[in-house]
Amino acid sequence: MKKLSKLLVLALVLTILSGVPLFAGGDREEPAGDMGPVATDELVVYSPNSDGLLNATIPAFEAKYGVKVEVISAGTGELFKRLEGEANNPYADVVFGGAYATFMNSKALFEPYTSVNNGKLIDMYRNKTGYITPYVLDGSVILVNKSLIGDIEVTGYKDLLNPALKGKIVSANPSASSSAYAHLTNMLNAIGKGNYQDAAAWEFVGKLFANTVVIDSSSSVWKGVRDGEYTIGLSYEDPSVKLIKDGADVKVVYMKEGVVYLPAGSGIVKGAKNMVNAKRFIDFITSAEIQNVYGTAITNRPVMAGVETPDYMVNISDINIIEEDMEYVTVNKNALREQFKDVFVETQK
Repeated sequence: MKKLSKLLVLALVLTILSGVPLFAGGDREEPAGDMGPVATDELVVYSPNSDGLLNATIPAFEAKYGVKVEVISAGTGELFKRLEGEANNPYADVVFGGAYATFMNSKALFEPYTSVNNGKLIDMYRNKTGYITPYVLDGSVILVNKSLIGDIEVTGYKDLLNPALKGKIVSANPSASSSAYAHLTNMLNAIGKGNYQDAAAWEFVGKLFANTVVIDSSSSVWKGVRDGEYTIGLSYEDPSVKLIKDGADVKVVYMKEGVVYLPAGSGIVKGAKNMVNAKRFIDFITSAEIQNVYGTAITNRPVMAGVETPDYMVNISDINIIEEDMEYVTVNKNALREQFKDVFVETQK
């Protein structure tokens, strides 16, 4: 028995020294290399988003996962330049916000990832690139000052050719403003039935801008309509709906010819140091939990199908949505802007 006991002790010592577990099948921790990225308690987010959108998202994510989020806010162009400079040693984990087209031109900066909620999003706004995740939408709209419009009916683009509206319509310059460029491509898409080079569509653009005052600032468009400087503005939904929410004497018209909604992009930075939390964040902003917040608490339109919207926002099911050829309008942006300049110059003769 003593000999047997000595053998057992020797076996136990050898087992401990070898690092092999004494008992198989129990809870044991695998080496980190075998289990992929390890969850941290940090996340770094680059974002051009408004305070309203950030405040509706970041604290809720921190509370849900016990993560401390560092947000670095700046314009989209500045943030993407920073990403390019940090490509070999990224500081950010996620880019939260920015024009979809900017993400399309920067594929090499992002990690492939598709949210677990992708199948629950409105079909035309699902992640089809493998790396860009839409989370809110913003559409081109016509903003109308109710006190100034009188009995003129405005239901879409074609109503803006009314001679009585000459000089009373305002737009930013499509050659410089992203929101005005979105209206231009929306117009070409709607009038040209998806053909951005349709001759009749470009003729229509000329006629409309012959009626329109063009200014430099997109924010001055909706402010000018709100303040009664102009009767009608070619604007976008987010600030226009906020005016209604705040009690301004305006209404939003969703063009009967068709409305293009452009998704805001988000993506995981290639080589992100906090990869687990980055994936969690992408899943979070596309979850029903936060999409319902977007739909009811702020003026950004959710990208998830079936999410309720407040009384001051028209339900998306009641809007004639047309799909933008994102690749075409991105690749041909400079050419379309130059084409607009030529058309606009003709209107001034």
